[in-house]
Formats: sequence, structure tokens, C-alpha cells
Amino acid sequence: MDATPLRLNPGDDLRHALDAALASRGCTAAFVVAGVGSLSAARLRFAGVEAPESLTGDLEILTLTGTLSPDGSHLHMSVADARGSVFGGHVAPGCLVRTTAEVLVAWLPEWRLAREFNRATGYAELAIRKVEGR
Repeated sequence: MDATPLRLNPGDDLRHALDAALASRGCTAAFVVAGVGSLSAARLRFAGVEAPESLTGDLEILTLTGTLSPDGSHLHMSVADARGSVFGGHVAPGCLVRTTAEVLVAWLPEWRLAREFNRATGYAELAIRKVEGR
């Protein structure tokens, strides 16, 4: 395992930037271990809801964690607004960095993470496989 700190810049889309980091590294498995920073917009899908909600204004990232996979990332985040109200859920595209986002990514080159349909849940769920020859 190898870990890399990443700094995202103002205007970066958080989810797209993390997916791009995975692709540029040529890796098929990674975990977002932690993340802090600020957003000007967040799109979060709350538990049991199909469509993401949009939040705007000065937002602080309190937590960020999840998996990165070529088949689709699965990220959860909690943010606080300027009044201290906290919201959390699945990270959707459209989370825009306000000043910075500092993220620690653990790369797992000996593994492949995939998303496969699971009949028990009705969703594409994580499938973990060891990469041959590693």
C-alpha cells in the first residue's frame, strides 16, 4: 500500500478530481482515508433518497471517506454550513472546492475494486479481487 496526500484547488469538482487521480495513476483500487477543506457547492445524496440535494454557500468538509474504482467511486462526506448545521451523504458530482480540499488517498495496486450488481441489495456493490501476479 502507498498513500498520497492530494490538494485540490478552487473550482475543482471533488469527485471528478479523485476519479481523475485514480485514472492518471493507472490504479484499479484506492481508499480515500480522510479529507478536509471547504466547498462553495455540495451535492449529496441522503440515505434512502434517489436524487442528490444541492447545498450552496460556504461549506466546511468535516469528513470524507470512501473507495475509488474504475467502475465508479463510492464516497461519503459530511459538511457544515456557516451556521454549523451538518449534512452528510453520498458524494455526487458537483461538489466544488472553495479554497482547498486536502485528501489522503491510499493506493492498493495489488487489488482491483469493481462494482457488480447484487441481487440481495438491488445495487451495484463492491467486488474485491486480487490482481494476478501481484
